[in-house]
Amino acid sequence: ISPAFAQTGAAEGPGLLGAFLPIILIFVVFYFLLIRPQQKKVKQHREMLAAIRRGDRVVTGGGIIGTVTKVVDDNEVQMEIAEGVRVRVQRGLISSVLAKTQPAGSEPKEPGGGEQPRGPSGFRKIRGGKSEQ
Repeated sequence: ISPAFAQTGAAEGPGLLGAFLPIILIFVVFYFLLIRPQQKKVKQHREMLAAIRRGDRVVTGGGIIGTVTKVVDDNEVQMEIAEGVRVRVQRGLISSVLAKTQPAGSEPKEPGGGEQPRGPSGFRKIRGGKSEQ
């Protein structure tokens, strides 16, 4: 055998771990950038749907805005979309809650702790046309 053909064995590659490391890193990046935030959104939506009660203003997936008049069961609510027009929709089709109602027994607080209302300048309006601070 001539010395030109007598070569040493080919150098081995980086191994299996080195070959799969970029794929593993890409999967980890996808998990933290795409999958995990989506799971959080689904959980928040599920909690929002569970908290819907009578009097809430909601928007359906089709864009219909209405007020919940009755919670039929775990899967259905009845909502009023116009004066005297009531429809039943599945809870899963509600995309967002615009305004929540106060829980039963809680009274709305007066703005300013019962003080007189203030005008746009921040001064209380009094009789006689003058304002006081």
